[in-house]
Amino acid sequence: MVSQPINRKKAFNMLFFLEFWERFGYYGLQAVLASFFVRSLGMADAESFVVFGAFSAMVYGYVSIGGYLGDKVLGIQRTITLGAVVLMLGYGLMALAGSDKMLVFIALGAIACGNGIFKANPSSLLSRIYEGDEAHLDSAFTMYYMAVNIGSFISMLLVPIIGGKFGLSLGFMICAMGLVIAVGSFVSFRYLVRGVDSPIGKQPLNKGKLLLTIAGVVVMTLFSAWMLENLTVAHVLLAAIGIFVFGVFFKMIFQSHGAEKRKMIAAMILIVEAIVFFTLYQQMPTSLNFFAIKNVEHSILGITISDAEVFQTLNPFWIMIASPILAWMYAHFGDRGTDLSMPAKFSLGMLLCAGSFLLVGFSANFANEAGIVSAWWLVGSYFLSAIGELLISGLGLSMISKLVPQRLLGFLMGAWFLTSAISAVLGGWVATLTTVSKDIVDPLQTLPVYSHVFTQIGLVTLGVTVVMALAVPLLNHLINKEDEDEAEAVVNN
Repeated sequence: MVSQPINRKKAFNMLFFLEFWERFGYYGLQAVLASFFVRSLGMADAESFVVFGAFSAMVYGYVSIGGYLGDKVLGIQRTITLGAVVLMLGYGLMALAGSDKMLVFIALGAIACGNGIFKANPSSLLSRIYEGDEAHLDSAFTMYYMAVNIGSFISMLLVPIIGGKFGLSLGFMICAMGLVIAVGSFVSFRYLVRGVDSPIGKQPLNKGKLLLTIAGVVVMTLFSAWMLENLTVAHVLLAAIGIFVFGVFFKMIFQSHGAEKRKMIAAMILIVEAIVFFTLYQQMPTSLNFFAIKNVEHSILGITISDAEVFQTLNPFWIMIASPILAWMYAHFGDRGTDLSMPAKFSLGMLLCAGSFLLVGFSANFANEAGIVSAWWLVGSYFLSAIGELLISGLGLSMISKLVPQRLLGFLMGAWFLTSAISAVLGGWVATLTTVSKDIVDPLQTLPVYSHVFTQIGLVTLGVTVVMALAVPLLNHLINKEDEDEAEAVVNN
């Protein structure tokens, strides 16, 4: 409970602005990282995909640690501040690293740790702000997700263009400046969420715990850099973390009872479904990005696109357009009790993702004599995948907030983000299916490879969609069935 009423609108706007700048930094880096590995560090395409996947796995795999720090060690708001500062230092180091591979990996290690510390806590704070107002929670999280994509759209547009003209060091420094603004805005406007925190966050700061946490961040940064050089260790560690986190999740399920237990089982099933989506999502900065570079016309509406990485902005562009519409629909139908269930939204989202890959695979039939396809095929594909993303990733945090008890919220927010870590590794491996020899640069030779792989991805995803759709009634039953013991207690009273 909070000590005084919270102005939800102002508190939401503050978190919106914070998430905007934090994601501005991260997606600016993501837009160019795989191609940076190839151009600046001399990696082959396949190696760049695997290293990118390992880095992304760390980014999301460490989120459970940040959730724990927010719940049990420092408090949500202090953890947000610490994570943003570590991110700022990581982007700054990235700007200074140049083509020094070890320094690049240290910078990426700091970014992975900073993101892990930061990521789960703004979402946890938002869910606490809207505690008791579940009818508007989907709407709030959808608009919050729009902040993510406004920040990513602008940075994914600016960083590749600035990097192409003035060098990526300047692009990475812009990412660092975004975090300076994020830290400054949060510290300045924290009063809007005064009293909204985990129990430990409402207590005085334990300086010993803070110093121990900072020391742990330094160690984890260096260890993460070492793992990027030793990917087998990274994959084994991720598997161990995954087994531990989901083992704890299963233990929580078995220790719970009644409606709480059924809802947590449903949450576990939806999290597994989300792994498939996030594996698809990882194709945007990897295989789809390289497809745009090699086989897509670099112009649209008569505008020449000098840096094909900019095509990635189609994803946040469509999300910015669709988010307010979907947020209104969720609130409108939620008030009337006629909104689609969460499992149904997940299934619909997966269907759209399947369509997005089938569309790109089909585009090869309309390539010109040089093996180049129109950019409009990519526009359509990104539109379908963006709506699918809003229905799955955009509502994932809302799903966790609705289905798990508040006492476990931070940890299970971290478990949700761990699905992205697992999927990052899987997505990197899937992306390697599209790679060809460095000697092959002819679009006519690369086009059939991309077309075949994307079509197969679409067909497999379509099969997954069918299974998810068949499971919707079961999941709805688990989520909505009234606890019989509670109902009986009400009758007896």
